[in-house]
Amino acid sequence: MQLIDTHVHINFDVFQGNLSSLKQRWQEAGVVHLVHSCVEPKEFQGIQSLADRFPELSFAVGLHPLDADKWQDSTAKEIKSLAASDVRVVAIGETGLDYYKADNQKIQIVALQEQLRIAKELDKPVIIHCREAAASLKELLTDFWQTEGAVPGVMHCWGGNKEETGWFLDLGFYISYSGIVTFKNAKQVQTAAKMVPSDRLLIETDCPFLAPVPRRGKTNEPSYVLHVAEHVAQLRQVSLESIAEQTTENACRLFNIQLKS
Repeated sequence: MQLIDTHVHINFDVFQGNLSSLKQRWQEAGVVHLVHSCVEPKEFQGIQSLADRFPELSFAVGLHPLDADKWQDSTAKEIKSLAASDVRVVAIGETGLDYYKADNQKIQIVALQEQLRIAKELDKPVIIHCREAAASLKELLTDFWQTEGAVPGVMHCWGGNKEETGWFLDLGFYISYSGIVTFKNAKQVQTAAKMVPSDRLLIETDCPFLAPVPRRGKTNEPSYVLHVAEHVAQLRQVSLESIAEQTTENACRLFNIQLKS
């Protein structure tokens, strides 16, 4: 059984000094590939070094909406240049909108639009973060699709309800579930997870955040994506093996990942 964790942050300080044991655990859990997200371009060199160390790591480059205040006129050029500099870059992001306690919505929108343009120009998918902003995001993406064309991508760590999930499925996005889907009180997320077409479903940890049940409260790590897969399989009343196979196939398709046989 093979699993792909489609969203990790193993460059964070909490993992430093423990990466060898971290890899051993993700291998034991059946994780054969990871997609490392990027919060801001200055992380690029460090993530690149991790990919040198771990051949099963692909990665993205972009600016997170909570860091949108760091956006400058030169940022788009920097992201585009970095994305084109390494064949292991499989996506732009993470980008998106986060209106939770945010007062910088205008610059978030600018940063997202520019990163969508980069993704379109380089023919790469986008990794989208969305918190308390689904309606605004839907409107922005719909306008972009109509004026500049569609961009493939994934709604990562998705927490939306059925209606919101439908919006982004209609726009062609994949939907990725994290440890949130295992939480007892995440009923609307669990309901939505049942409706996602099997060929648009992805799984992730978003580690080191949001460790799934039964590891909740611990530092999340890539091996725990197995628990996400188990819970999604239970929700959808299918086998763990089928979820693993389908989500791995989907991740390879979206991110153009070639697994070693």
